[in-house]
Amino acid sequence: MKSAAIISKPSKPELAGVLPDLLTWFRSRGYRLYLDQETAQYTNGQEVVSRKAIGTKHPDFVLVLGGDGTLLSAARAVAHEGVPILAVNLGSLGFLTEVPLSEMYSTLEAVDVGRCPMEERAVLDCRLFRGDECIAHHFALNDAVVNKSAISRLVDFDLLIDGIFVFNYKADGVIIATPTGSTAYSLAAGGPVLMPSVTSFVVTPVCPHSLTHRPLVVTDKAQIELRVETGGEEAFLSIDGQVGVPLKQGDRVLCQRAQHTVKLLRMKRTFFDVLRTKLKWGQR
Repeated sequence: MKSAAIISKPSKPELAGVLPDLLTWFRSRGYRLYLDQETAQYTNGQEVVSRKAIGTKHPDFVLVLGGDGTLLSAARAVAHEGVPILAVNLGSLGFLTEVPLSEMYSTLEAVDVGRCPMEERAVLDCRLFRGDECIAHHFALNDAVVNKSAISRLVDFDLLIDGIFVFNYKADGVIIATPTGSTAYSLAAGGPVLMPSVTSFVVTPVCPHSLTHRPLVVTDKAQIELRVETGGEEAFLSIDGQVGVPLKQGDRVLCQRAQHTVKLLRMKRTFFDVLRTKLKWGQR
């Protein structure tokens, strides 16, 4: 039996108008559906599954209704189970949620008959160590960020690549971004744009004390380590801007490429089409 899951952005009024016809479309094609709590509140009689547990159901694909933030959350929930994701944007065009609502059904038809291309994106495996103990483990599609609290002083960070000391940052923060995340916070902090297919990560300082500390592109086979010297000030590790973990003096953040990828079902627009639209690059 075919199966699919739907993950929705909370408090989107459009869902009340979209979901009834969408559920009819899936039922008419023989799909078993799994809905997260945000989706289920607009329906009756469907199987409700927590977002964290959807991946364990191994649906054929997950339909995400929302924006890039909803997609990032969905990716952390299902990507490690190898479940493909189709993202439909309920607002303006996103970097990741590129399918507009007007093209949802034509794209679903392509997915249903196996004619929708799939693109794989690299994922960061991020671990936080306090002494010898790993106290937090998360996956990031966009980035892992170590930064200070809003009112604290600059924080010291030692950067090591494969165990080799590179340099010391004094900065508001440091961003470790995937190619997908290179167009997010890292870009705003002055980092380069990487094509999604590039096998690299980028380490971008946020407002460094020294102007010679520039973004650094490293191979995705490297282990990136940040040693945090907070000096008694507050600092935080954030994952995709959605999961936050407080840091203490001497904590170590280790990032490397995860063994799994995020599988995105995509149709028409290329990476450069999206860049031209979102970044207002000139048209030919």
